[in-house]
Amino acid sequence: MRIKVCCIQDQQELELAAASGVHLAGLISSMPTGWGPVPEERIKALAAATPPGVTPVLLTALRDPEAIIAQQRRLGAGALQLVDHLDLEAYPGLRAAMPGIPLIKVIHVRDESAVAEAVAHSRRAHALILDSSVMVNGVRQLGGTGLIHDWNISARIVRDAHCPVFLAGGLKPENVVQAIRQVRPYGVDVCSGVRINHGLDAGLLAAFVRNALDAGASATSGPA
Repeated sequence: MRIKVCCIQDQQELELAAASGVHLAGLISSMPTGWGPVPEERIKALAAATPPGVTPVLLTALRDPEAIIAQQRRLGAGALQLVDHLDLEAYPGLRAAMPGIPLIKVIHVRDESAVAEAVAHSRRAHALILDSSVMVNGVRQLGGTGLIHDWNISARIVRDAHCPVFLAGGLKPENVVQAIRQVRPYGVDVCSGVRINHGLDAGLLAAFVRNALDAGASATSGPA
């Protein structure tokens, strides 16, 4: 079970995440809505200072392939999380320009239509993240919603996808075990569920990691 903690704000949070045993740390660049973005200068510094064993993931809302490539080269993250719409035809160019940089595509699960979308992107992306879809003042919030979507749909995507799938959206220590048992994802992604007043909480994070790893181990050893 791979664990990603998103919305990392500073070096202290990055070190706390690494010490807690997470595998990926999300660094959010400019977004149209939502809490969590940090300046690009800080993202670059945090990506360079990420401890061994943890992959710094740049979250980008950019949609133009050339702009995406330029941002990754500018900031130096080890993986890219593409949170907005991306044409399927963009993947070959992104892969060619950024060899060795995993492309993680976010799928916003609203209804059954997410299954076909996810399967299509799973043939091009290195991994998917299934997140909830929320509109804020007419603008879609592209992450950090703190809301759960239909895990039955997510479970179908996990079964049908051609790449690893992370589950996100409203996860926290109290529900991550059930989420993993029901969806059986490759990994889980959390932001608000391990924070108090937007600050990363050591106790909540430790409980989340412990519960996720335990649930992942039981999910792979047999039926829940």
